[in-house]
Amino acid sequence: MSDPLNRSCSATKNEDIWTCEGDERFFQSLYEFIDHETENLQCPEEGPDEPRHFIYRSVFNKVIARATTYRRLLLTIKAGYDDIITALQMRKDEARMTQRTVAASTSHTKSLITCQRRAAQLRERISTLQRETAQLVEDMKTQKWSEEQSMWIPGLTVAESEDPEALDGHLKHLEAQRAALRDRKSHCVPLEVKAELDTKLQAAECHRDQLSTENNRLKVLYERLRLVSDRLSSWEAKEQQVPLEELLGSTRRDIRHTSGETQTKDLQGQEVTDAELFEDEEPTGVDESKLLTDYLDRFIELFDSSQYEEAAFLAARSPRGVLRNLDTVEMFKGVKGPPGSVPPLLLFFQALLMTVPAGDELPAALSLQAVHCVLQHGAVQLVSHAVTHNKLTFSEELGDILTEHAQKNPRVRDLCLALATVVYEACRLERKTALSMCRRGLIHSATELMRDSKVFAAEDCMWVLCRSPSLSLLQLLTEPQRGQAAILSASGACGTLLADPQQQELALQLLDSFVSRGRGVLGEVILEDCGSSPDVWAHMASVCSELNRADLSQAILSVLLNQSGTRVLSPDLEGARLMEHIFL
Repeated sequence: MSDPLNRSCSATKNEDIWTCEGDERFFQSLYEFIDHETENLQCPEEGPDEPRHFIYRSVFNKVIARATTYRRLLLTIKAGYDDIITALQMRKDEARMTQRTVAASTSHTKSLITCQRRAAQLRERISTLQRETAQLVEDMKTQKWSEEQSMWIPGLTVAESEDPEALDGHLKHLEAQRAALRDRKSHCVPLEVKAELDTKLQAAECHRDQLSTENNRLKVLYERLRLVSDRLSSWEAKEQQVPLEELLGSTRRDIRHTSGETQTKDLQGQEVTDAELFEDEEPTGVDESKLLTDYLDRFIELFDSSQYEEAAFLAARSPRGVLRNLDTVEMFKGVKGPPGSVPPLLLFFQALLMTVPAGDELPAALSLQAVHCVLQHGAVQLVSHAVTHNKLTFSEELGDILTEHAQKNPRVRDLCLALATVVYEACRLERKTALSMCRRGLIHSATELMRDSKVFAAEDCMWVLCRSPSLSLLQLLTEPQRGQAAILSASGACGTLLADPQQQELALQLLDSFVSRGRGVLGEVILEDCGSSPDVWAHMASVCSELNRADLSQAILSVLLNQSGTRVLSPDLEGARLMEHIFL
């Protein structure tokens, strides 16, 4: 070539091999033309499209116009491509016509089906109208017959209604019925009298309850006065060894200690003091063994007579807790109540958890069995009452029972997890406390607990994360909060999760979040991760590549190689394969 374009060529003298600077600009202009026209014509990214064919046909013409030696060959190729495109367009048009024909046929078929359905509905409607018409005719006949029959005498046939003797007999029968009704009425009283008697009966029962309450109060007062009298008699017999004021003060404290100030209800629903409730059940003095024996005999009597509810309340209120033990549990566990009734064992635990004073904790073994039985029968509110009033001995096993019940019963999941959190906190089991919070959705509270705790290590955080996997929790653990350093390093957390096949997806989600938040975020995370070396991130890039996430692998390696002084991380074949992602 003799023009200036020839003089800028650098590799060959053949005018049809374009390696010069002018040819590069020519191809660059072609690429820009293709991109500009594709964007203006809004061509789809994939699939056949007429505008795209037109664009590339124009580009092919420009290339043919520039070539000389191979122009004939390129024209032949272009003609072949044009024939193929024309054939494809014809097939596409034929397919459209076929689709239209099929659509028209389908529409006609649907119209026929619709007409047939409407005809069937009309036939069904006609049949329904015919049945209703026949029913109306039958009802009219029946009504006409009833009007004629209403003229007859009730209880007599038409022939008897016209017979004088039959009428006389029927009249006597009616008179006898009237006499019987009058006699019955004479033995009855008006409703007003019955209501008055019921009111008086209720008043008498109320008065009886009041007298019973007053009697109980007087009995308590009598016991207290008897105690004071005995103390004074003893004081006089001992020749007044202590001052009277001191004696009265100690006596008053003893009365308060034995009586108490709390109120409860007896089996009839009356509110009585502890002294009234247990005045015959709390043995004192020389007859203690005899009273305990009588109490146990009463329990055995109720138990043997299958009065399990009364026996359960008696055992729960036993003096000195002699029946609040595992032996009593085994007794109730070995019997069954009537069909459809509450199980005896549940009756015992219900009475136990309701009657034990707040703060008076049941033994650990008894607490576990009580909670397990009550949860099995769905009485979660009773367990909540016992936990909040400190009626149980808290232990890790108790918290585990509540957690297991929460996982099996989604309806009470939040309440059981909240109770388990209380138990774990009381036992200072911070890992399980944080896990319960996470399972309830209290991720921020759990993170604050991990951050503020002095005994929470990175292994504990990973233990909680693996048992309650959550991208939000992982982000809170690996990102600085309010100027404080992150609880976990991003490389350490991702490395541990990628090593577990079941947790790999969570680690990939964290890396994706770094990349999606904008350019440079992943680089900042890697540079600020002081707890790891470049080899650790290179290993994570290798794992991402093995998991078919070449985009994440390339992003990590790009950050590592962009730093000054970066070298090939590993001389082995794996390191060389990692480097290939950058140069592909």
